[in-house]
Amino acid sequence: MNQEILVLGGTGKTGRRVVERLRARALPVRVGSRAGEPPFEWEDRSTWAPALKGASAAYVSFYPDLAVPGAPEAIGELAAQALAAGCRRLVLLSGRGEEEAQRAERVLAESGAEWTVLRCSWFMQNFSEGNFAESVAAGELALPAGDVRTPFVDADDIADVATAALTENGHAGRVYELTGARALTHAEVVEEIGRATGRQISYVQIPLEAFTAALADEGLPADVVGLLRYLFAEVLVDDNADPADGVRRALGRDPRDFADFARDAARAGAWDRSVAI
Repeated sequence: MNQEILVLGGTGKTGRRVVERLRARALPVRVGSRAGEPPFEWEDRSTWAPALKGASAAYVSFYPDLAVPGAPEAIGELAAQALAAGCRRLVLLSGRGEEEAQRAERVLAESGAEWTVLRCSWFMQNFSEGNFAESVAAGELALPAGDVRTPFVDADDIADVATAALTENGHAGRVYELTGARALTHAEVVEEIGRATGRQISYVQIPLEAFTAALADEGLPADVVGLLRYLFAEVLVDDNADPADGVRRALGRDPRDFADFARDAARAGAWDRSVAI
């Protein structure tokens, strides 16, 4: 593939991993971000066409999340601009159990693009990168997650599937449901992390209202607080608890287990209290 591959959200959890894999194959890559050349911003549609120009394929990670209102319309417009620019292969990062996300998937499928959807469970890296990592490092994770089980997926598995879909034939028109091999409660998650770190880490169940109020008090934007409320109330449910076979279908291997992720993240210092996160 001689033309560049555009990675939208190329500095995020999955996007930067896709960029690393493409560069390791010596493939031409363009990082789609505010700091990219040219820059790309979801909020400024005038930046879309310049970023798409000359690209033959694109990894599409929508910000802040496909669950937000207006996301399907944005994906439809992006697909139209991509096709006009000659960028026909689009790989969409989507969310499992999110109604708006699945609307966006349908819009993409009807666009005429050569599409692949990666419909993902919650990321294992939510606990090693970002606000949850700080809480885990401090020894207590307080969330409104109850005892619902989630088959957390490794962002590295997502990036492997995305790279395959961007660079290989045989993935067009596929919806891959990407999860881990087993479902865990958040209490079991911190047990796994505790074993990996050799530390006592606790999980505390808190009411959803208290959780969102605390986020607002910390200064998080109202739209981000609303998104997290939606995710915990509507997406973290038993209907989304069963593991799926998307990683095996796409790559011919099993997904990474949470225990392996936790051991590697601990070795890398993800929850080292002496290191600023």
